[in-house]
Amino acid sequence: MQRICLFPGTFDPITVGHLDIIYRSLDLFDKLYIGIGRNAAKVPMFSEEKRVDWIQSIFKDEPRVDSVVYEGLTVDCCKRVNAKFILRGIRYVNDFEYEKAIADMNRSLDHNIETIFLTCLPQYTSVASTLVRDVIRNGGDASPFLPPIVNQAVQNK
Repeated sequence: MQRICLFPGTFDPITVGHLDIIYRSLDLFDKLYIGIGRNAAKVPMFSEEKRVDWIQSIFKDEPRVDSVVYEGLTVDCCKRVNAKFILRGIRYVNDFEYEKAIADMNRSLDHNIETIFLTCLPQYTSVASTLVRDVIRNGGDASPFLPPIVNQAVQNK
């Protein structure tokens, strides 16, 4: 049986912190879907199409990684792609408390789906999409936090 995992988030934009978690998780799973969740409460900086394009470009040589755009419950997206695992990255202790509450809710919705937490490497603890968007919005240099293809698109915007 294949170990299929969903890594949900907005990935607005995908950062080097996300890539750290993704690449380090590949030994754990046979297939990893990067789930771009639609959040009605948030207006994204980058279109879903752009985010999917970036993911496809970054992982063009990695057949185990794919992307999916979804709305609604993460566990429903897991069922759609046959994922039995949800991957979440943890930067700080308070991330764990928040993520554990979500994991517990997801487990109560579907006890067959397990959440796996990976802690990020120390150099990525401050890299959050929200902070990166603020740097971009205010004309700062976001290049240390972005994959080259994303940074190039941001520079050309």
